[in-house]
Amino acid sequence: MAASSLRGCCFPAATALLLFLSRCSSALGHGVQDQAEQFFRSGHTNNWAVLVCTSRFWFNYRHVANTLSVYRSVKRLGIPDSHIVLMLADDMACNPRNPAPATVFSHKNMELNVYGDDVEVDYRNYEVTVENFLRVLTGRIPASAPRSKRLLSDDRSNILIYMTGHGGNGFLKFQDSEEITNVELADAFEQMWQKRRYNELLFIIDTCQGASMYERFYSPNIMALASSQVGEDSLSHQPDLGIGVHLMDRYTFYVLEFLEEINPASQTNMNDLFQVCPKSLCVSTPGHRTDLFQRNPDNVLITDFFGSVRKVEITTETVSLDPNLAPAETRPAMDEIATEPLKYAEQLPVAQIIHQDIEENA
Repeated sequence: MAASSLRGCCFPAATALLLFLSRCSSALGHGVQDQAEQFFRSGHTNNWAVLVCTSRFWFNYRHVANTLSVYRSVKRLGIPDSHIVLMLADDMACNPRNPAPATVFSHKNMELNVYGDDVEVDYRNYEVTVENFLRVLTGRIPASAPRSKRLLSDDRSNILIYMTGHGGNGFLKFQDSEEITNVELADAFEQMWQKRRYNELLFIIDTCQGASMYERFYSPNIMALASSQVGEDSLSHQPDLGIGVHLMDRYTFYVLEFLEEINPASQTNMNDLFQVCPKSLCVSTPGHRTDLFQRNPDNVLITDFFGSVRKVEITTETVSLDPNLAPAETRPAMDEIATEPLKYAEQLPVAQIIHQDIEENA
């Protein structure tokens, strides 16, 4: 009687335990599935970069080096040339004053050449104008323009826009002959948003009074950084006696030092980027603006803008990469593979035809 009573108590307990474990397993499975679905529903599927140097003349060497250094970093982190629009207002690599032709250095003693063999300049010299820059952003490019001159972004694109040159309160000079104002830039970004040309946008500018350039922004999902506040100059760095000019600007120099420590799998966030150049190093006071950005900068990875987008599919199955390790029934037998003899066409006897024509005409 006691044994029967004990069995009666144990069976419901065992059933409850199995039901509990089943629910836990189901919840765990749903948790993994939810995480995977959330990953694939992330805000962007592709990254683009628009890198602009607006200055001409040899004494502005550092502005070209600034831009090429950022170009080198985004390529190293995975953004291909097909997703980079590079605009250089002057060709320092081929300047007659350059003691080392076909090179542009960003560190003293010619330690780091940022003008490598694989640099693809999309807009150069007098092609770098305010009009062309605004056309690139808004997509108003002539039909005859090649793909490399286009920003083919969409509403799933994260875009990095980096600009450097000489500026003032509310403007940035192009080619020392024209300028773009902060109102024009803000309106261009609004057009991009209305035309669904970006998901999130990171704007970085290294120029005097750089913070004035993002004061008029009003479009959503824009984060902006500047090398100096209104009323401050952005100072140069790394003088090189061999070249005779400064090689970089301070703000970009320390940003690039920071990016050199980043790899494609890095979890470093945007708040870390905000701290890379304090006033003790930059002399000017860098600024940033995040009120238009919907996400917390702590949750925004550096690689969300400076790196490529790599989707990873979560699977529990074993994947064999070696065809010889596949099951025998899935491997095609060699005798089943149809082999046909190759037939080569005889070369056209061009010389014989020419001589024949000459003889007939004679």
